[in-house]
Amino acid sequence: MKHTFSLLLVLLLAPLAALRADDARKFPAEESNPRLPAIGKSWGLDKAKITDPSRPRVLLIGDSILGGYHQDVITALDGKAYVDVWKNPYWQSEHVNQVLAEVLKQGPYDVIHFNMGLHGWPKDRIKEGTFEPLTKAYIDVIKTKSPNARIIWASSTPTFNPQNHKEFNSEINPNIVEQNRMAAKVMNEYGIPINDFYSLLVSRSNLIGKDGAHWTAPAYKLMAGIVVKSVLRELGRIQPQRSGDKP
Repeated sequence: MKHTFSLLLVLLLAPLAALRADDARKFPAEESNPRLPAIGKSWGLDKAKITDPSRPRVLLIGDSILGGYHQDVITALDGKAYVDVWKNPYWQSEHVNQVLAEVLKQGPYDVIHFNMGLHGWPKDRIKEGTFEPLTKAYIDVIKTKSPNARIIWASSTPTFNPQNHKEFNSEINPNIVEQNRMAAKVMNEYGIPINDFYSLLVSRSNLIGKDGAHWTAPAYKLMAGIVVKSVLRELGRIQPQRSGDKP
């Protein structure tokens, strides 16, 4: 009897183990540059447990900066929306667009809030002249795979000198500024609303962490507040469309 129960348990758990392994293969990610460490948990997709299929779904995409504020967003949206979190160290490339398409199959999502930038600052990672086309392709993937989703983009946060937080990181920050400029141009062309994290924190170096790139809790709460406000705004615009009224 015990042998039969053990065998049954193995048979029941095997599909779950295979699913988890499959998810791991679908969304692999690592950061090889030691100057760009991840803070917190490893990269991957954390999916909300859905008990009410009628409740809206939100997808947050970002790097370890997202790792600092996502829990505050989840808490604020509890009971209003389910929040999936995809933390990754990717930058603009054909590869990330392919992985994005797979991630979006975990939806459908009503709102997608994304940022990608800090890990793309090294000049050898994004070839000159390809940033804007690849960013447009990224958005096109979202529009194709999640045609009904509302999209929000957040700019990359500033970086400061680890030895002197009153100074910008002279190696990294100029590239972030330029990539934010190009990305904002694309968002304006597509009519996508922007959460300007850079402007929010550029004069708040007192809130930066020791490494000059990650932030302290008060800064993450500021970011979370903006994200929550924008997500609720977009969810509010969806409801009239669902009922057949104009937004």
